[in-house]
Amino acid sequence: MKSTAGRPELTDTQPAKRLRVLIADDEPIIRLDLRKMLEDLGYDVVAEAGDGMKALEAARTLEPDVAILDIKMPQMDGIDAAKLITEEKIAPVLLLTAYSQVDLVCRAKEAGVFSYLVKPFKEADLVPAIEIAMSRWQEFLELEKQARDLEDKLETRKSVDRAKGILMDQYGLKEQEAFRRIQVQSMNTRKSMREIAEAIIIAHNI
Repeated sequence: MKSTAGRPELTDTQPAKRLRVLIADDEPIIRLDLRKMLEDLGYDVVAEAGDGMKALEAARTLEPDVAILDIKMPQMDGIDAAKLITEEKIAPVLLLTAYSQVDLVCRAKEAGVFSYLVKPFKEADLVPAIEIAMSRWQEFLELEKQARDLEDKLETRKSVDRAKGILMDQYGLKEQEAFRRIQVQSMNTRKSMREIAEAIIIAHNI
């Protein structure tokens, strides 16, 4: 049995999984303090950046589980970087700010920021803020998936309806018979009904 001497014990505030975190702030001392807090809590800081552009590049390259960005940074501010990170569906963004102006809060919401902390903050504030960001991110991804699935179902239905009409006209089939023919072809070829329907439509248009 291996000795556990010298190993830090997990506490109630430490995450069950070592989440990979990107941090960005133009002040090195803030990044140093933030890194120490995160590592003490059991997180894995995979990259640091001193401006928004480098933060975006690091996010694209490393695909962290969460990005913690300061608002006021050179090259590109944290809100603009957060907008691109969110649009590209890389990771949830937790924003650090010493500001509480309404316009910044509105910009942050529009950019898709999922959580934020007002400076100065304590180590104990980090875990709840990160958990909120992660939870909202999962909800966002699920809604995106549902929207894509719904769109795909609508497109599939339109294609199948059109293909059924073609088969009914060409072969004098009833609607249910035409649908069954598409369904059987889908199973036999291991292709989706949408693919079969679109093939019928293309063949009809040649």
